[in-house]
Amino acid sequence: MSIVTFYRGDPKNAPKTTMPAHLGANAIITCQGKLLLERRRDSNTWGLIGGGVKKTESSLEGMVREIYEELGLRIPPEKLTKLQVYGEPGRIAAFRDGSVWRMVIVVYGLDFQQEPPLRISEESKELRFFTKEELSAIDIPVTHQDIVEDWFVNRR
Repeated sequence: MSIVTFYRGDPKNAPKTTMPAHLGANAIITCQGKLLLERRRDSNTWGLIGGGVKKTESSLEGMVREIYEELGLRIPPEKLTKLQVYGEPGRIAAFRDGSVWRMVIVVYGLDFQQEPPLRISEESKELRFFTKEELSAIDIPVTHQDIVEDWFVNRR
């Protein structure tokens, strides 16, 4: 059983929120045109690197921390580029403990010329860089699908 279920733009099926809006930060991390995703332990889906921003952090500070926690990489903040904020009200995460959050996600970009050495965290089962074509064969949380699609459409 999943620890979390994700919803986006699905008012008929999404549960009502029980918690205040939650600020998150996620990263579009690329190398040679491929996108890095993690197979999440909480839902067995392939998601973007990132997570919740702590009350004492900016979204950028939270992103730097999440990259270190999830990949073992220390990235200077100036290497990250703020891409977009996804904050429509239907972006929901419902957890097994009964908490239901509306998510507001700040997305940052980071590009590597060569694949860095990555460490898998306790939150992940696997890390992998994907081509656009490979993405159709994997399960991506609905709350990340539009972010990934937007990146492939808008990248230069």
